[in-house]
Amino acid sequence: MTDARGEAERLLRRFARDTNLLIAGRPFRVTGDGPVAASLGAMLSGMGARVLSADVQAADATSEVVIDVTTGDITLGGAPMGGRGDAAGRLGFAAAHMPVSTALAADLADAGTLAGLGIGVSMTLEPKTANLALLLAKAGATVAVYAHPDETDEAVAQALRDRGVPVDADSTLTTPAAERAAALSFLDRGLDVLVDDGSHVTRLAHEARPELVARWTGATEETTSGLTPLRRMHAAGALATGVVAVNDAITKTGFDNRYGTGQSCVLAIADLLDAAGVSVRDQPAHVVGYGPVGEGVAAHLRALGATVTASEIDPARALLAAHDGYEVTTLAAAAPGALVVSATGWPGTVPAHVTERAAAVAVAGGVPHEIAWDGDLTPVAPHVERTSTGALILDRGGCINVTAAEGNPIEIMDLSFATQLAAVAEVVTTRPAVGVHALSPAAVERVAATAARVRRVPLEARPATAQAIDTDWHSPRYREEIA
Repeated sequence: MTDARGEAERLLRRFARDTNLLIAGRPFRVTGDGPVAASLGAMLSGMGARVLSADVQAADATSEVVIDVTTGDITLGGAPMGGRGDAAGRLGFAAAHMPVSTALAADLADAGTLAGLGIGVSMTLEPKTANLALLLAKAGATVAVYAHPDETDEAVAQALRDRGVPVDADSTLTTPAAERAAALSFLDRGLDVLVDDGSHVTRLAHEARPELVARWTGATEETTSGLTPLRRMHAAGALATGVVAVNDAITKTGFDNRYGTGQSCVLAIADLLDAAGVSVRDQPAHVVGYGPVGEGVAAHLRALGATVTASEIDPARALLAAHDGYEVTTLAAAAPGALVVSATGWPGTVPAHVTERAAAVAVAGGVPHEIAWDGDLTPVAPHVERTSTGALILDRGGCINVTAAEGNPIEIMDLSFATQLAAVAEVVTTRPAVGVHALSPAAVERVAATAARVRRVPLEARPATAQAIDTDWHSPRYREEIA
């Protein structure tokens, strides 16, 4: 008997793995009939794709994906989907799908905003990050890049060096001392602005190079897990620079966490489990933490056919999970026999005594030591190991979409990096006071408007009465009384 859902899932995962493109919002056309086509259409719809019927044309044919379930052929924009080639090819492919960042960087270049500034980029080093560095350089900045060994694509690092961008990243480093030395070498290049992810380098600079921090214009921070310690530092009087909270802008968190991290983590988990002979379908899955990442993970797991439950410490977030249709329970109650995905960003979320009862455990997003286990692990498949009790540990609790895959989809990081570019410009032009600051509404609006324009998303015209409405504070309900 044909496993229709299994075949559909593999087609979907092949598209995402081979392109690193986003499913949500993209037009897909499924050709062929039968249960595989029906299953694929349902999965795509569950992940937010626009599944086109035969009589509907895509508004942008260049982004349309056609999947033929009979032959297994996949086309993108009318061309057969092939490999992206070497590192230079992957950089070029990513650049072609990052129009929002490209447009924002061109505006900065025209204005000369970044001319002569030293900008350091400390992020997972893969093709999208490399393009951010190249766009900053093209806008006039002197750019340097750093990445942790576990988050470094060596081929991409070399491709950047070949283009004149210095890179302090080496995936072969194995000791904390060597990793620290690489990060300090990056800082010692002399920066005006630091673009950080997780605030690891920002915190290291405050500890080891405070004299350099004192000369910074400011920094930007990409993540929730990075902003939390920075706010603690500020409360304790230890923060010595202004930081723009990129993560808090809707153009980042509203898309990156739910759609980007949700898709990339769940499909990476499905790839690893499939290699170990296990499917996410038709089994319980439990998501720990129902923040923006947990929302995305739960939705994508449900789209693949898993029975999803959730747990939360925040009552409002627990209610959101319940209203999204998930049973809200405790980790201890849900873990036995389940795929457990931690989406909290807190160390110690899944203790060893819970792990040993689960079917598999993984981390979405993540920080070190978010999950724990007892004893030695036995290799099962690449990035998959088994505990003595039989639980599968995926990528030893690493940030699954980064260390076992290629990170968030290109279009998602295009929007996040466009937000980073806007934040860098704001740091340079406003020189923020010491503290953690929101990106201005005007900057967020500029990013969103640029994205809508270059992605051909039509907007309603502003009503002619909008100006009067904006300035009239009177309640129309009692207009006669006011008169």
